[in-house]
Amino acid sequence: MHTYTNIENAPSCDGRAFRTPIRRLLIVGLDGATFDVLNPLMAEGRMPRLKVAVAAGASGLLRSTVPPITPAAWTTFLTGKNPGAHGIIDFERYDVHTNKLSLNSTRCLDHVRNLWQILGDQGLKVGSVNVPMTHPPTPVNGFLVSGFETPGPKSDFVYPPELKSAILERWPDPTLKTKWKRRTFGGDGVFRENLDYISRSFHQGAEMSMWLGEKHGWDVLMVVFKLVDNLQHKVWKYLDPRCSNRNPIRRDLAKQCFAEADQAVGALLDYASTNKAAVLIVSDHGHGSLEGKVQPNLLLERWGYLALQGGGSQRATRARYVWDRLRGRTRRFARTGDVLHDLAVDFSRTRACVMHAGMAGFLYINLQGRQPSGIVRPADYEALRDELRARFLGDECRVRDPQGREIHLFSEVHKPEELYGCSRTDQPWLPDLILTPHESLAVVRKIRGRRVVRWLSYNRLEGTHRPDGVLIATGQGIARAANVHANIVDCAPTILAMLGLRVPDDMQGRVIRELFERPPTIEYEAAREACRSVEKEEVYSAHELQQVTERLSDLGYLE
Repeated sequence: MHTYTNIENAPSCDGRAFRTPIRRLLIVGLDGATFDVLNPLMAEGRMPRLKVAVAAGASGLLRSTVPPITPAAWTTFLTGKNPGAHGIIDFERYDVHTNKLSLNSTRCLDHVRNLWQILGDQGLKVGSVNVPMTHPPTPVNGFLVSGFETPGPKSDFVYPPELKSAILERWPDPTLKTKWKRRTFGGDGVFRENLDYISRSFHQGAEMSMWLGEKHGWDVLMVVFKLVDNLQHKVWKYLDPRCSNRNPIRRDLAKQCFAEADQAVGALLDYASTNKAAVLIVSDHGHGSLEGKVQPNLLLERWGYLALQGGGSQRATRARYVWDRLRGRTRRFARTGDVLHDLAVDFSRTRACVMHAGMAGFLYINLQGRQPSGIVRPADYEALRDELRARFLGDECRVRDPQGREIHLFSEVHKPEELYGCSRTDQPWLPDLILTPHESLAVVRKIRGRRVVRWLSYNRLEGTHRPDGVLIATGQGIARAANVHANIVDCAPTILAMLGLRVPDDMQGRVIRELFERPPTIEYEAAREACRSVEKEEVYSAHELQQVTERLSDLGYLE
């Protein structure tokens, strides 16, 4: 049994409404984890600690957001609201009024309250380590080390800020700034270096969480192993059963990296047991093979909805992009969010364009009175949306993949207000259509060449996101149950009920009753209004934008 040596790191006096066997909760995020990978590794004996947790508790699939992308999904996890309510659908945000792109941050979330605020208001101490969409850090009743979108250790990445120097003394890279290294003729040596870095990140996350937890105390502690996702993006072809035997050395190195993650999870499970805490292990989405990249803006151009600038502008745009790369400047943010940086669109002749893409495509109609150069009359808006949706779902978008199978380029095309049940007036930054590609494809914004789909060879095969993530719960008060099915929006209300707290009535998920040995008391209360920040200054400097966009571009998120 853990003993507390002073009052500072003892559990807090809290305002719980109901008795519950779960007094403390440790949450482990395995970003992008999927049972398609974890189950075979557990069966091989490479992840024994996770296997025991699954056997001892409740587990199943956790359905992600639409689209199933990191910033949208983790924000939904923390708020209990879908992207139509919290407004985060991608790493990027398009401003229809200025025709500019920017990166999302906590500055975009001051209209919603999250778990850390709700728990803190009830007197519970919280700890948050490397959870995505927590930069810049906001005050919590506890401690917070911001997530993957943090530019680096020189930025403000921690609350309270006086923890910064103590953290940097122990972990010089607390925000995981390093991207996947490539070196000409690097071979297996560079590959091993990349995986060693990822493995160290798992142990660092566990060590930092436990060190901060011991120093400050906690009732709810969460850490996200973000680089599980990065690992799968980069090594999927060595994990995919269809081709994993083609390179057994790299296959085994990739599997060993998951074994390192299991050891880090095991350390946290032991820490939770010592502190009599239940454990919740979740992923924000699943993962699968990426076999091609689809270019909807090329389709829009062919269909006559999008016009490119003439006179070699597209070649000039490409040359400017290459020049920026040579100078160390990355993507469109190198030019203050200019959407023309890598796509030379003539907006005076364009009715619709995919302005940004992150697995899915986010299409905006060039509407009069909204965009600076809008040409579509408001009276024609709905008819044009319906027309575009029908074409993207129609026979024109049927193709054969390299295996000869007929597939549809887009499995779904959504109007956001129908998908999320929200108002376009309340969320003006939402796209007019969300293009969800076939599961083996990702949407890219740029136009490269004249093929609608750029199929990937084995050498370029990568991983991409799937909707079904993982959910595992274990500890006192948790049932033994398999095949649980839940949605990531259910996590926040479930955590509150698990801890004996009332659920705000504006949360959109359900309490996952299947997780509990005995049904928890579930009561709702009127949601408190969020305290909007008065700070509206730019979150990222030009140099910081470069750092973050290089990291995101390296994973294919900003194409």
